Amino acid sequence: MAKYRITLVPGDGTGPELVEAGKKVLETAADLFSFKLEWDEKEAGIPAYEKYGDPLPEETIKSFRANRILYKGPITTPVGTGYRSVNVAFRKMFKLYAIVRPAKAIPRFSSKFPNVDIVVIREGTEEFYAGIEHPIMTIDSGKIAAESIGVVTREASEKVIRFAFEYAKKYGRKRVTAVHKANILKETHGLFRDIFYEIANDYKDIQADDYMVDNMAYQLVTKPHLYDVLVTTNLMGDIISDLAAGLVGSLGLIPSGNIGDEYAMFEPIHGSAPKYAGKNKVNPTAQIMAGVMMLRHLGQMEAANAIEKAVFKVIEEGKYITYDIARVYGTEPVGTQEMADAIVKELKAFAEG
Repeated sequence: MAKYRITLVPGDGTGPELVEAGKKVLETAADLFSFKLEWDEKEAGIPAYEKYGDPLPEETIKSFRANRILYKGPITTPVGTGYRSVNVAFRKMFKLYAIVRPAKAIPRFSSKFPNVDIVVIREGTEEFYAGIEHPIMTIDSGKIAAESIGVVTREASEKVIRFAFEYAKKYGRKRVTAVHKANILKETHGLFRDIFYEIANDYKDIQADDYMVDNMAYQLVTKPHLYDVLVTTNLMGDIISDLAAGLVGSLGLIPSGNIGDEYAMFEPIHGSAPKYAGKNKVNPTAQIMAGVMMLRHLGQMEAANAIEKAVFKVIEEGKYITYDIARVYGTEPVGTQEMADAIVKELKAFAEG
């Protein structure tokens, strides 16, 4: 029996209850498909900061380094002040250069754009997330100007672009589109675009093209069904992936895989929603689908596909769904754990039948 030891970080805000729901589904799949998940639970985010004065303690880092796989809930990042993003720290520390965010329409629920099946792959370690920023002009009352430097390197660009083409090849996708702003950011995004076409020459059977980010935003809200895999820089991808989530109906549906050569981290795309913490209210789908991405990364394809089918069926039927989905259907919502329980039930039905 295959056995996987996974670093588990519940996070903060709604994170712990989402992770509880995700574990419930993943452990059911492990039982049904004959593999074992061992959880090495550690802290990060607000609980760690309050306890240790550090949002990313050394014990958590050591655990991820040892296990190489991290399954985490959302973590609060203070806006404007306070500690830097834990996610960004993980990505830079463990060289998680490819952030993979699939957005797939769910029958009945994704009624506005029913044919969307897009994967946004963004570079995860540099550009404007490199953290090179500072005030450049101050007066007594405070700073009046600041500067942020976006770094784009050949090495990181080659890695994420090749990853995108290999992803398309692995999953039978036919088109990879580079998204950039090379008409204005001629050196950084121009370099990214040039490297894209260099690497595209190695994948003649996959269509390769490029769009400027503003045009791509327009394309995605007018004819998103035409697009397949999008590869882009860090900030551009962060924005485009949220747009893609809107196309299929909710941020609460979209998972994120943060993948490097040796390590991988899986999480929801959305934030920690602290105002809902402990209320058993938020949608567990993104957390559960992050687990699906994790299982595929581990090679447990049958279990991953079964969970995805169960999730889609529960949402399509609309009986056991959280408020963000229920308000679209005009039905009464259930809680986080109740929706997870319904997914577990469907998962068992798929496995048995």
